[in-house]
Amino acid sequence: MVRRVRRSVVGVVTIGAALLAGPATGLAQQPQQPDPGGVTVQLNDDTAYDLGLVNKYVHGDSNVALAQCPGGEGLKAPMSTTFSSPVLSIGKYDYGPLIGVPANVSAEVELKKDTAPGNYPLTVNCNGKPYTATFTVPARQVSAVPSGSAHAGDGSMAS
Repeated sequence: MVRRVRRSVVGVVTIGAALLAGPATGLAQQPQQPDPGGVTVQLNDDTAYDLGLVNKYVHGDSNVALAQCPGGEGLKAPMSTTFSSPVLSIGKYDYGPLIGVPANVSAEVELKKDTAPGNYPLTVNCNGKPYTATFTVPARQVSAVPSGSAHAGDGSMAS
């Protein structure tokens, strides 16, 4: 969670600096494709620090379901807004606008054990209607050195 917060803060600061600098140095904007009713749903969001996060599960990091669901009090999403996915555990909802992210409801998500790499649905139930996006679960990277592989020396021969 700390790493994700740090990315968000760096992203918001960088975006703010780019906006103050003017259009010549501004960041490229990815067009959002909202539903005609103004509803969007996605897993994670790109920041100025990290790109390629939208609708991709990131192993070893915090992941967040995001949606824009109109109809709540002020800029907030209705408290009845919920996320669902067959491969995600979902919790810690926040019903309020997010800074720098086109969403007014978010929830922390974790991949369920033994989920295979592939594409999966993420659905938000907004005002009694389901809206679905597809996200990708990549294969896990090998984090251990395979047995029998070459190893570097201990440094005793260094001059």
